[in-house]
This record gives sequence, C-alpha cells and structure tokens, in this order.
Amino acid sequence: MNSDEFESQTRESLETALNQLQAAMLLLSSLESQILESGNTIKELGRTIETYITSQQNGVEVSARSQL
Repeated sequence: MNSDEFESQTRESLETALNQLQAAMLLLSSLESQILESGNTIKELGRTIETYITSQQNGVEVSARSQL
C-alpha cells in the first residue's frame, strides 16, 4: 500500500466513522424527545388518576373528558 492508498483509505474510514456518529447523535436526540413525551404523558395520566380517585372518595362523579 502506497501513501496515496493509505491516505484514501484513512479518509474513507474517518468519513464512515463520522457519519455513524452523526446518525447516532440524531437517534439519541430523537430518543430523548420520545422519553420526554412519554414522561409528560405518564404525568398527565397520574394527575387524571389522582383526580378520579379524589372525586370518588368525595362522592363526586367526574367526566374523563373534562380532565383532559
């Protein structure tokens, strides 16, 4: 392998590695957003459940739609 072939192979390898890292970062960002959205959904569900339980304990009927 001469120096030009070595340089070309090294550049290709670096480009591949950088593209893989960029793809991983984009996936990570998307995953973080999905986790945040899931957390917010779980919080809302918890609030809805708490409101329902409280209303049942107080003998008040609450429509699920009015809580959303």
